[in-house]
Amino acid sequence: MSDPALTVVRAGALTTVQDLGRPGYAHLGVPRSGALDPGALRLVNRLVGNPEESAALETTLTGCAVRPHCAVTVAVGGAPCPVRVNGRAVAWGAPVRVGAGALLEVGAARRGVRGYVAFAGGVAVDPVLGSRAADLLSGLGPAPLADGMVLPLGAPAGHPARLDGTPWPSPPSELVLRVRFGPRDDWFTPTALRTLTRSLYRVSASSNRIGLRTDGPPLERAVAGELPSEGMVLGAVQVPPDGRPVVFLADHPTTGGYPVVAVVHEADLGAAAQSVPGTPVRFVAGRSVRGRPGGQAVP
Repeated sequence: MSDPALTVVRAGALTTVQDLGRPGYAHLGVPRSGALDPGALRLVNRLVGNPEESAALETTLTGCAVRPHCAVTVAVGGAPCPVRVNGRAVAWGAPVRVGAGALLEVGAARRGVRGYVAFAGGVAVDPVLGSRAADLLSGLGPAPLADGMVLPLGAPAGHPARLDGTPWPSPPSELVLRVRFGPRDDWFTPTALRTLTRSLYRVSASSNRIGLRTDGPPLERAVAGELPSEGMVLGAVQVPPDGRPVVFLADHPTTGGYPVVAVVHEADLGAAAQSVPGTPVRFVAGRSVRGRPGGQAVP
């Protein structure tokens, strides 16, 4: 076992290969995809000496276990979790050397949702449209990991980071999402806009890589009927017929027919990706995406 590859021993609830995605193809109906917490991906890559856009594994809640065929430096970050090599506890959030044939176990998240496992040289599956990211909506990129799958590794390009400690943001106990109203805030009543920004929502258990769904008071429509499908962006707050906001994440569709009441600042979406079901959510209004403060007046 000396070839640059790894074997999946335990795939976990949902583990995918992710990088920073494939932006620039929305006009072809291809979402950006990529890591839901790009800051965590960048940091684990830096820890093992990779370019920050290298592909790594994104785990969901239950972690995973893999067996590298060659000695490799690994870093696990994102959602805090126990990490073991051949049953021995090793550091989380720091570079660790894993020997050829050793079992690397990434445990269940203690807080947060998504962990990131970077390997020196990156996960070297074949790129599609310039990215190795698995897109669960369109089916582009590699399939989610399954037990027994073998993934190739690239050649290390740099040296592991030397550090005393890594500043990891803690998964939020309350998720605060800054939003700009629009482009379809005028499809909702002033009461609905007050409801959005003054009510407490919670992360729904039906959330996934496509969108963060919320439980809470529905938003009242001012305009009946449906929109023709129009372009959707990362962070769009779309309101389906049940009236409860959905925040679009990395695997979101590129078009949709439900009105978008607001758009979340992209910088806040990493925290959204780490919010467990039941986490309180508050939407905080900023400027309108149409360039006027606050969209409609919210008395």
